[in-house]
Parts: sequence; C-alpha cells; structure tokens
Amino acid sequence: MYICPMHPEFRQEGPGACPKCGMALEPEDPQTATTGPGSELKRMTQRFWVSLALSLPVAYLGMTQMHPSRAMKWVELVLATPVVAWGGLPFFERAWQSVSLKHHSLNMFTLIALGIGAAYLYSLGVLLSGAAHLPLYLESAAMITTLVLLGQVMELRARAGTSSSLRELLNLVPPVAHHLKDNIEENIPLGEVHVGDFLRVRPGEKVPVDGVVIQGATAVDESMVSGEALPVEKSTGDRVTGGTLNGMGSFVMRAERVGGETLLAQIVRLVGEAQRSKAPIQGLADRVSARFVPAVIAIAVVTFAAWLICGPAPKFPHALVNAVAVIIIACPCALGLATPMAIMVGTGRGAMGGVLVRNAEALEKLAKVDTLVIDKTGTLTQGKPIVRNVHALAGTSEEEMLRLCAALELSSEHPLASAIVKAAMERHIAPGVATQFEAKPGLGILGKVENREVAIGQAGFLTGLGIDASFMREASTAKRGGGPHRYRSRVRPGTGGLDFNRGSD
Repeated sequence: MYICPMHPEFRQEGPGACPKCGMALEPEDPQTATTGPGSELKRMTQRFWVSLALSLPVAYLGMTQMHPSRAMKWVELVLATPVVAWGGLPFFERAWQSVSLKHHSLNMFTLIALGIGAAYLYSLGVLLSGAAHLPLYLESAAMITTLVLLGQVMELRARAGTSSSLRELLNLVPPVAHHLKDNIEENIPLGEVHVGDFLRVRPGEKVPVDGVVIQGATAVDESMVSGEALPVEKSTGDRVTGGTLNGMGSFVMRAERVGGETLLAQIVRLVGEAQRSKAPIQGLADRVSARFVPAVIAIAVVTFAAWLICGPAPKFPHALVNAVAVIIIACPCALGLATPMAIMVGTGRGAMGGVLVRNAEALEKLAKVDTLVIDKTGTLTQGKPIVRNVHALAGTSEEEMLRLCAALELSSEHPLASAIVKAAMERHIAPGVATQFEAKPGLGILGKVENREVAIGQAGFLTGLGIDASFMREASTAKRGGGPHRYRSRVRPGTGGLDFNRGSD
C-alpha cells in the first residue's frame, strides 16, 4: 500500500500520485521504503535531463532573436513540443486528476498545467494562423516545464535521502543469523528466524533479534536504545535487543521477538508514522492552498476580461498573453510542499542522530523550546570512554600506575580496558607483561605484572580482596564535582587509581 505524505487518508495499491495535492505516494510500510530511490525519481530525472537539453536551445532562440524568421519559429516549436508533451505529461495527468469529478480538488499542478498548456497552445495558434507580428511563448512553456521537473527531482531526492535514515536503522541488524539445532550451527536469513529458535552471537557481531541469553557472558553496546555510552554486561537470563552490538564475548540466545515485533522494527515504524503525521501549521497551508488556486484562476479571468475591454489593439492576443502570465507566475509549489518536506527531513535527520520524534506536532512545538532538561548524561555522550585522570599515591608515579594497569587490561574484554590501554599508548608508556590473568565478570580482574599483584575493579571488589578503597572516595568525588564515583582501579598494595570520563560532547 502507498500513502500520501501530505494527506494520509489517500491510500492505494502500488505507486502513483496523490489526487488531492499531486505529490508522489510513499510506501506505507517503512521497510518497503528502504530499497533506495524509486522508479518515480528515475523517471523524473530522465525527463528533466532530456527536457533541459531541448529547452536551452529554445530559450536561446527565443531570447536572442527579436524578430525570428518563420523557419526559426518552427524550429522552436519542434524542440518545445517533446518538452511539453512528454516532459510535462506527469503534470497534465495530476492536473486532470485534480479536476476530475471523482476528486475535484484543485492543486498546484492545476496551475502548472494551465500555465504550460496555455503558453504552448497560444504559441501554436499564432504559428498556425500566420500572425507574424505576435510573440511566441514557447521558451516559457519549455523552461517552466524544465524548472518544475527540476523541483520534482529535488523533492524526490530529498525524500529518498530522508528514507536513508530508515535504511540505516534497519541495517543495524545482520542479514543472517547463526541458527543452532541439535548442536549443528547453520547460517539462515534473518527472515527465517522464528520465536524459540536458538541463535549464536559471536564477538563483534550485532544481535539479530530480541531475545534472552541462555549460555555465555559478554558486554553489549546498547547505546542505540538507552543512549548509555558504556556497554552493558550480559549473562544467562539477561535480555538482549536486536541491532545492538556484541562485545568480545560469545553467547547463545533464544529468540523471543522477530520480524515486525522487535524493538528496532517498532522504532522504524514510529519514525515512518512521524514522517507522515501532520503538524498543526500544515492545516493552515492546506487551507491557503485550497483557496489559492481558484483565486489565481479567477484573477486570470478578470485580467483577460480587463485587457479584452480596455487593452490596446490587438485586444484578444494582449488579453490572452496577460492572462497566461498570471497563471504562469502564480505557481508557488513550495506553499503546499514546504511543511511536509520539513517534517520528513526533520524526523529523518533526527533518527540518524538517535533522536526519535513522536509526531509532527511535537516537532513543531520543539521550535519554541529554549531549555532542554536531560535525565541522564549517558544520552549526551559519544560512547567512547577515555581516561581523564590518574591519581597515584605517594611512592608510585602516574606513569608506573598506568603501565601496570594497561598491562593487565590488555587481556581484558571489559569496555573500559581499551580506554586504559589507549591512555598508556598516548603517553608513550609501554605496558608490562601480565601473567595469571583472572576475570571476575561484573566485578573486576586480577593478575600479576612483573611479579606484582594487580587488582582492577569496583570498590566492593577491592574491599573483598582486603584492600581499603576508602581513600579514593574523597578524591573521586572531588574530581566529578560532587557526583557519585563509578569506577576505580587499584594496584595492590595501595598505589592509586584511575578516573574515567565518558567522552561527552
């Protein structure tokens, strides 16, 4: 099913144009809309380039020759005819739909078709009648057709670019899943995964569907859902979300929600619905558009009558030319298209940045917001933890502290491990050699570095090892401006700690 972005009440099977506003219809299912630029864009682009190639000579002849010969006038006609008849065919079709008895809703394409048709038919009548003293408007008909085609190409490209945000969301899930059955692993397309299937997720892969971990342990980057920069540790019984990124661990999961029932599919559906929703200001644009077209036609009729009665001789050609000029100039397509295009681009760009808009009304109200309150800092980070400070106790240098920690973290899969190793590399500190490495999931790590015992982990983990970590509380609280302390590291016996920052923007 295809639907109009401006008037969602119009739905039909297959692509086409909205009979009320003339806009090209969009697939109602966002997943259908993620196959790249549609055939409508390709056709419009082809019509534009052909029309441009034919219109430029017509415009040159019409603007440079004040008194062209009859032969040159016929050359203009031959060049302009395919532009109007073939290039402008979509506009005439949409205009016919707008005035048909079934829909009877005048729109911008009504004006466009009237202007192009009037200019072309008037020029054709002048040529056939042999009235050499009357001007031709073939260049106007051809160039207006070409410029409107350019506008259509730009609009369709903008809409295709907006749908790329939905493509990026859907591309968060892998195309295949590692299906487990009777201890045999087989790669199957994602569409063939069913509820209850057992799937293996390897290190560095994306979770295929929503489910629960039944075997293994790892850390999963869930920033696309929660905004939290740090990966969340997962073990047996924990839930995982399709599209999130697995860390260095491997696990087996049971699928619980697949296809359109996954959280990611619901997010895509929400973005698609938001793009098709109407903002309150669009109601004003619709009302203005509904009255604008009849008003322009009425003004053109009055202009024709005024010139026919009061104009100079020859009265009829002058009256016709000025009436056509009114119709040609009054084609502000942006009046009816600006609002829905702004909504589509706004919600699409927001989705690419991880911001979901509930509907167009919310997007419109956001323009009046001058203060934004965020409930947690995790939503405002880059997702790349970095070491900001190294706090070493007396008798141990910061470099030594970082060297020992980095040596042990080289064997760790924890998301903070890479931050510690990177901090050592940036300071040109070569990590030592770690032995007897032991990881305590959810707590910390242990090991020896050059016969020195090293422990890195949470305060409770260090306390359980008989290490007094209370001396770090005051220092870490001061570093964070009074906020809670989250992470600390300790070399046994007490030599200091590391302070982490989430890399905020």
